Amino acid sequence: MRKDIPYTKGHHRLTEHCSAWLVPDGTWGWSNAGLIAGAGESLLVDTLFDVPMTREMLNGLQDATVDSPIKTVVNTHANGDHWFGNELVADASIIASEATAEEMRTNGPDLMRGLIRQEGPLGRFAQHILHPFDFDSITATPANRTFAGQLKLDIGGVAVEIRCLGPAHTEGDSVVLVPDEGVLYAGDLLFIGGTPITWAGPVSNWIAACDEMLKMDAEFVVPGHGPVTDADGIRSVLDYLQWVQAEAADRHRRGMPAEEAMRDISLGRFADLDEHGRLAQNVLAVYYELDPEMERVDTREVFRRIAELEGFA
Repeated sequence: MRKDIPYTKGHHRLTEHCSAWLVPDGTWGWSNAGLIAGAGESLLVDTLFDVPMTREMLNGLQDATVDSPIKTVVNTHANGDHWFGNELVADASIIASEATAEEMRTNGPDLMRGLIRQEGPLGRFAQHILHPFDFDSITATPANRTFAGQLKLDIGGVAVEIRCLGPAHTEGDSVVLVPDEGVLYAGDLLFIGGTPITWAGPVSNWIAACDEMLKMDAEFVVPGHGPVTDADGIRSVLDYLQWVQAEAADRHRRGMPAEEAMRDISLGRFADLDEHGRLAQNVLAVYYELDPEMERVDTREVFRRIAELEGFA
């Protein structure tokens, strides 16, 4: 992390036109957003997991947006903690990659409500991580503009580039780059202090995405979760992904079933990362890449395995 940007809740100015809205502690659902404020208009990078959180953020950004109202929103991907607050900016142009817009159709608040209602270890785990959030008041408001590959915008005189680097964490992960100010909003392609989770994969694509982000040479890198970082933060995520790819691939070659591999892998130098149970989905992602015919495990079952690895027996 960058020691000059404290990891505290709220609005943190990074450069003349760019800032971050940080939400510690960065674990499940506690995500970051960004603001690019040009002359007479602003671009918001992501909304938050529910309406109250997003309203608090918008109020906290008013000093920056009073003369530069939010006219554009970019949702970096389809996880709810990056778009469930969209209804509060519904009049804006809400942009997402084509793959993200499609994934939003099946990744709405009903999925979260369903997880909370589960019984047993899964239900206890879901309630543990999701109970702070209000999913009942959300009106799902997906993107109203899509792009493929790359999109360049002028936000009140500030040059902005949106690049889709997915599939990786999700099907359509995008990053937002402000090249003239050296600021990169990475969405959930970066978890700083927490364990990355490969919902879509392949892991090799995410590794390639990290390489692409390093080439962008940004001075300030805002992750989807965790403190503001720089190239070292990108390298830390790359290190984890290369490690989990090698560990899972080794067990796949030896004929070990994925569920056994999840329990067999020792976290080693990554043991201090939060949400270590996400290893379950990361192992599955490597196995899917090596065996495309392997039957996919549904989301609820994945959460059950994560819960078990984290001690919710």
